[in-house]
Amino acid sequence: MLTYHRVTSIEDRYFKPLHELLGTIFPPEEVLAYELWREPLEDPSIHVYGALLGDEVVGATEYRYDPKLRVAMTDFTIIGKPALGVGRFLMRNRQKDLERLAEESGTEPIGMFAEIYDPYRAASHEFGGVTPMNPFVRREVLSHIGYKRLDLQYVHPSWDHEGAAVTELDLGFLPQDEDMAEIDASLVAQFLTGYYAALPNKPAEWSQMVDKLSRMDKVALLPL
Repeated sequence: MLTYHRVTSIEDRYFKPLHELLGTIFPPEEVLAYELWREPLEDPSIHVYGALLGDEVVGATEYRYDPKLRVAMTDFTIIGKPALGVGRFLMRNRQKDLERLAEESGTEPIGMFAEIYDPYRAASHEFGGVTPMNPFVRREVLSHIGYKRLDLQYVHPSWDHEGAAVTELDLGFLPQDEDMAEIDASLVAQFLTGYYAALPNKPAEWSQMVDKLSRMDKVALLPL
């Protein structure tokens, strides 16, 4: 039976295997260094959960909800072992928790952002050799769930603090209203500015993208 366990400290005995799982699944530029997790884990607005099978971490997810913007963000979802129902388990528990956070803040969520690998640009990554983490598989699953792709050339700063531009992902959005065809560009700019405030080194391409968004009215939501 899987257990949904929140990690709030790097001293938590499950954080080390969770971080090792991150390093196994994602490329180095997508993984924050071990010690640099101390402050984010202690931030009550950042939710990091492990899927435990006994004492083994077989999956994990990180997410947050911004009541002012009324949007959530799925930072990552990791499936460490197939055929255990880990993905469904994480998705359902995350959704229930986000619903709780929205209710407690007295807000109605617009939807949830997620950075989604473009398999044609990220095909070189093995993602730990775990089949459910294959970018082709994940993109199709996220499309089935209802995620859409923002119509912009997306780039984000590398999480290794080197300030490199990471261009292998699209910015996706899961709208609360599935008929939603566009999103306010200013909302996207505000969200990205706040989300990446923790990274001091940002590439020029990222700054240019955010500046362009701030001068736009809407961004189309396209099929994923």
